[in-house]
Amino acid sequence: MAQRLPPLVIDNGTGYTKMGFAGNSEPSFVFPTVIATRQAASSSNQARGGRTQPTRVGGVEDLDFYIGDEAIANSRTYSLHNPIRHGMIDNWDLMERFWEQSIFKYLRAEPEDHYVLLTEPPLNPPENRENTAEIMFESFNVGGLYIAVQAVLALAASWTSSKVSERTLTGVVIDSGDGVTHTIPVAEGYVIGSSIKHIPIAGSDITKFVQQLLRDRGETANIPPEDQMRVAEKIKEDYTYVCQDIVKEFRKYDADPYRYFARYAGEHSVTGRQYNVDVGYERFLAPEIFFNPEIYSSDFLTPLPEVVDNVIQSSPIDVRRGLYKNIVLSGGSTMFKDFGKRLQRDIKHIVDGRIQMSEDRSGNLIKSSGVEVNVISHKRQRYAVWYGGSLMASTPEFYNVSYSRADYEECGPSLVRRFSIFGSAN
Repeated sequence: MAQRLPPLVIDNGTGYTKMGFAGNSEPSFVFPTVIATRQAASSSNQARGGRTQPTRVGGVEDLDFYIGDEAIANSRTYSLHNPIRHGMIDNWDLMERFWEQSIFKYLRAEPEDHYVLLTEPPLNPPENRENTAEIMFESFNVGGLYIAVQAVLALAASWTSSKVSERTLTGVVIDSGDGVTHTIPVAEGYVIGSSIKHIPIAGSDITKFVQQLLRDRGETANIPPEDQMRVAEKIKEDYTYVCQDIVKEFRKYDADPYRYFARYAGEHSVTGRQYNVDVGYERFLAPEIFFNPEIYSSDFLTPLPEVVDNVIQSSPIDVRRGLYKNIVLSGGSTMFKDFGKRLQRDIKHIVDGRIQMSEDRSGNLIKSSGVEVNVISHKRQRYAVWYGGSLMASTPEFYNVSYSRADYEECGPSLVRRFSIFGSAN
């Protein structure tokens, strides 16, 4: 039997797509999940059966599009669209075109020669899985397909951390990207769907908050309007960190601003004119919205540590200790310096407070041995979902849990409603 080519691993996120080949430690390509077309997008989120099929006669209309950074570069003459919103595929026609260029132009792969691992958000509707399978097998004729839940892959990626004593698929994944933050409990590779919480704070909100803080301090007067969002994003990525005490941090900055303020040097994207921006309180206030959301919005007020605790407390009692012990960070918006340290401290504080209250109520007759709280940061965190996919798709077991082309031809798209977990007997 001829040696198999490595599976393709594609993680389509709201903000960025990560893709490459199984067995690699990093994705080969990372670019924005955007597509630029000549025409306006057709109505979104249609069922596959009611899709407007792309014009294939002559192929001109269908081939005239760009994806990723090329799409942004051509945004003046083409219409920009986001095929994924809040983690879910929003427009199937555009997503099919996006995959087409991803596979053929970027990865330069013949899909029929490869198995493909795609990722999906928690609680993805089964209809979406069917649409995905139909496109992959019928449009691209892939050799095989596995659709993996992002949280499970993120748990697998955390095995690279020195803080992980055992390889387990039980834990809570805090997956925060550009568009949404999910807090997902997983027990033995199975997502506890009823306990998942979505937090409407993620990378794009932090960028907007940086922009708002700069505007409040009058710094945006120095920045050309068309560059403001890009500058805010750059400041977020290069200068911000999570502080342990917001009041002390304010005092530090007020006492010695020359020491703690930073200076961002920019260049106008059109004229090349140089400009400078003072970066001050936004350095620690930007990611603080995870821990004190009221400073950014009045719509959502629950701090992230409290959300994580609620998620674990709503999970079955027999897995709670395992969940507290393995809280895994995933995604670019968890990369802030000391994010994990602050989160672990605050969750521990909530748990210890609950234990103390129980002991007081019992008149100190019942003594608890305590609960271990462990938040895991690791070097693969930014692309944790993709790396977990690369890790799992490079094992021999991957081919056993995937759907082959023969399976699809026998059962049709409905076969992906049932999916196997690595290490399970199903």
